[in-house]
Amino acid sequence: MFKIVEREELNPTVTKLVIEAPLIAKKANPGQFIIVRTHELGERIPLTIADYDREKGTITIIFQIVGKTTRLLNELKVNECVLDFVGPLGVASHITGMKRVCVVGGGVGCAIAYPTAKGLHDNGVEVTTIAGFRNKDLVILEDEFKAVSTNFHLMSDDGSAGTKGLVTNVLEDLLSNGEQFDEVIAIGPLVMMKFVCMVTKKYNVKTVVSMNPIMIDGTGMCGGCRLSVGGKTKFACVDGPDFDGHLVDFDEAMSRSRQYADFEQHEREDNCNLLHKEVA
Repeated sequence: MFKIVEREELNPTVTKLVIEAPLIAKKANPGQFIIVRTHELGERIPLTIADYDREKGTITIIFQIVGKTTRLLNELKVNECVLDFVGPLGVASHITGMKRVCVVGGGVGCAIAYPTAKGLHDNGVEVTTIAGFRNKDLVILEDEFKAVSTNFHLMSDDGSAGTKGLVTNVLEDLLSNGEQFDEVIAIGPLVMMKFVCMVTKKYNVKTVVSMNPIMIDGTGMCGGCRLSVGGKTKFACVDGPDFDGHLVDFDEAMSRSRQYADFEQHEREDNCNLLHKEVA
């Protein structure tokens, strides 16, 4: 059992948990993830390691409440426990040997982008961060990003936070004005990462994306997290989650990500009905 030592609601749909897991904290690095299971009959879901503290022996996860398991995870309180917490899994992000990097995060993907930006900053890399959200109520980790970024650009779709527009607007402006980056790292919704890659390809800038497809066992055995990268099949759990964005087949990935949309909607509706019946 793994005890929750801190809990914070970052916005109405996103929650941060700090969990005691000393063995994982000892080996965790930016870009890696864990598999969590709330109870014995629960499903296994992957969540990126948002931060870690080796001295305290804790792992931070940040998740959006989108399905049954994240709803159950969100209901847990401080001093309660999750049943399984396995990791670190996946290949750690490459954060050394570069001078200037642009990190682009979208929505809850910023929770994944933050540890990478922090790791780059701690290695002496000049980090430019572009973080995009739908509106001001959904903004997360703004102060944390500012602390590890040489330049920070906050964007929102409706202009209620930072500058109105898309993350690709800022990225296009920076590159067209001659900004030079050793690498662009994009983490967020698939469609956002696709369009970031379309921008960087025009300027021949190496681009890495973090892929989080359907995942079951997290060890490469089930094949559920397969992706097409450069015409070859890759598994996000063991080959990634980071891949060359210019080689990823985003259209295929987006199609597969919608495969269980109807099932997930049915599960949400069933759970909501059960809750209403209990209240009644």
